[in-house]
Amino acid sequence: MFQPVVPLTGYVGWKFLERTLAPQQEAFESSTVLARAKDHFRENIGQINSAEALVNDRQLLEVALGAFGLSEDIDNKFFIQKILSDGTTSDDALSNRLADKRYRAFSEAFGFGESAAPKTVYAGFPDKIIDLYTQKEFERAVGEQDNDLRLALNVETSLENVSKQTQATDSQWFAVMGDPPLRQVMEKALGLPSSFAQIDIDQQLSTFKERASATFGTDRVSDLLEPEQQEKLIRLFLIRSEAATSSISGGANAALTLLRSVPPLY
Repeated sequence: MFQPVVPLTGYVGWKFLERTLAPQQEAFESSTVLARAKDHFRENIGQINSAEALVNDRQLLEVALGAFGLSEDIDNKFFIQKILSDGTTSDDALSNRLADKRYRAFSEAFGFGESAAPKTVYAGFPDKIIDLYTQKEFERAVGEQDNDLRLALNVETSLENVSKQTQATDSQWFAVMGDPPLRQVMEKALGLPSSFAQIDIDQQLSTFKERASATFGTDRVSDLLEPEQQEKLIRLFLIRSEAATSSISGGANAALTLLRSVPPLY
């Protein structure tokens, strides 16, 4: 498997990754291991008509979970089968009761428990999942070297997903809170402490909106899809994350100098 080249960390590492992204992704996607996984999924997923059948084929499940950034659940077969078989239409479906809304997106995409025919039989379904899987696997490969850069790569896709779900500002923020990778980026970029998630949910919403307005000039998550705003979000996240790491280790770092150039949030 081709391993992405990430020789630098922080925002400087991000700029390097941006410049080399296309050829690195191309090399990664042509790897034999990835091609084998994609071919198996494309050839066999159409025969899967139940949640039980999917979780019992580990190769198919690896692609299915990987497409939604849930690869760590590969051995939680009972849990994943319940997520899939419950579907998403019922309020008490398991995926609707979890804070992490990636599980809902996963269940909805496959459509088990929703109707007589799951979405696995639809034309174009394999390629849709494979495209998501390929993207997430590249992010995961980057994350094996630098998890902050993995999170940065995920920003655009997550912002797009949040914006597609709803146009209501508050609902968009609740969607951010239900997307752990995007939430981590947003909290760090806005200078919020790690204990922030423990406070009242309505207070979290208010704080997110206030900080976003002060930092980006808007409290709408969908506005952050604008290239300049998205770049600012990633820059703040990476600079603050590297500064925090430097502070913990006690080492002086160029990130601290960069951080001083960022306007105060309040």
